Amino acid sequence: MNNGPDQNHSPKTMRTFLVIWAGQFISLVGSGLTSFGLSVWVFTQTGKATPIAITALVSNLPRILLSPIAGSVADRFNRKRLMVLADTAAVLVTVGFAVLIFMDTLQIWHIYLGAFLSALFGAFQEPAYRASITMIVPKKDLARAAGIQQIGSAMQIILVPVLAGVLYGLIGFRGIILIDIITYFFALAALLWAHIPQPHQVTLPEDGQPRSMLRDALFGWRYLQDRPGMISLLLYFAVVNFFLSLSTVLMAPLVLSFGTPEQMGLVQMAGGAAMLIGGLLIGIWGGPKTKRLWTVILTIFLSGFGFFIVALRPQVWTISLGMFVFLFFIPIAAAINQAIWQVKIPADLQGRVFAIRSMIATSIIPLANLAAGPLADNLFEPRMAAGGALAATFLGELIGTGPGRGIAVLFLISAVFLWASSLVIFSSPRVRNLEDELPDAIPDDEPAETPDANPEPLSGAVAENLPT
Repeated sequence: MNNGPDQNHSPKTMRTFLVIWAGQFISLVGSGLTSFGLSVWVFTQTGKATPIAITALVSNLPRILLSPIAGSVADRFNRKRLMVLADTAAVLVTVGFAVLIFMDTLQIWHIYLGAFLSALFGAFQEPAYRASITMIVPKKDLARAAGIQQIGSAMQIILVPVLAGVLYGLIGFRGIILIDIITYFFALAALLWAHIPQPHQVTLPEDGQPRSMLRDALFGWRYLQDRPGMISLLLYFAVVNFFLSLSTVLMAPLVLSFGTPEQMGLVQMAGGAAMLIGGLLIGIWGGPKTKRLWTVILTIFLSGFGFFIVALRPQVWTISLGMFVFLFFIPIAAAINQAIWQVKIPADLQGRVFAIRSMIATSIIPLANLAAGPLADNLFEPRMAAGGALAATFLGELIGTGPGRGIAVLFLISAVFLWASSLVIFSSPRVRNLEDELPDAIPDDEPAETPDANPEPLSGAVAENLPT
């Protein structure tokens, strides 16, 4: 097995990251094809959207609930091996689907179980992958690497529906799921080739108590709790994620209230193109060298104008333009924000801290998804109908009345909250000056790795000496 660069003192380069990213991207495209095929199969078998919604729910819950444990595991064990094991376990789920499909015994509950298991393994793969990037990418290129990840997400949005639609007609679901299994070996080969160093220290609490998953999770929380600026920033992202999810989940019914599925595809393509361009920009540019957090807040503020444009008119070009504006800024904000956290959090703590960060920032998303439908159907749609309670107000004059206009109100509300929350968080000196007050945990001259895969733990004082 080729371990790539010298394992003792290999410098950080983008090459290793690009190899791993390419393998993961190919595998994720295969997984996207299977998800498309499963969605088609479920709908053709049931004729209902509820089973698809349940599948989405069971796919999200493990990532939220298991994040603290997964973060502890990522900091305890070899991250490369964790990614190999998680990817292998996930492909075994896909193999199980393939067996059931070829035997014509696949049932809806199999899909729920498979989606849950795949999400469970993904919950452990993600923090290990994110924490590994800090160990293989030069500090100056962290935002560029995050931008490349955003490019991958955009390409999946653009490529998967087109490829899946063509392949489903040519080779059917059975052929698609075999392709997914084959793509796994690209991810496996990339991981086996790459050398991913372990952190040269493991920061633990000082109380002398035995280490446990729960105490690791609490340590990650306390680390953030001792840095109020980071907690405030996470609460801001939770608010942002809530209103992003509240609106984007209603994009399909908004377009279909006046348009066709083909027009919905055009809107999705506009959004995917925007993500691709935004990801390319940050991937080439690498982000600002100073005041990066200011750029994150500014781009989120500007993304709100995309939602505002979406709400204005029930026209495909208007909604496409709005989604382009919105999704152009989001990859830039996400990439720069990821780079900030990678630089400010010690490498040996990133599994635990990133897991708590993910749990706080995303735990509110299911609530947004559950609230979106009732708010649209029962509250705003009736009131924005012709003759409705809000039809004669400034809302009716601004965005019109009729089908879909209640959903448009939710897009307007989301835009306003994106603007307001961005202004509020920027007004906080603790957040605005966070990059200056919290020193970099990864100096420019930090060694890339240590050959010791099981380093001696250091005192919690390493983390506690960082100012808040």
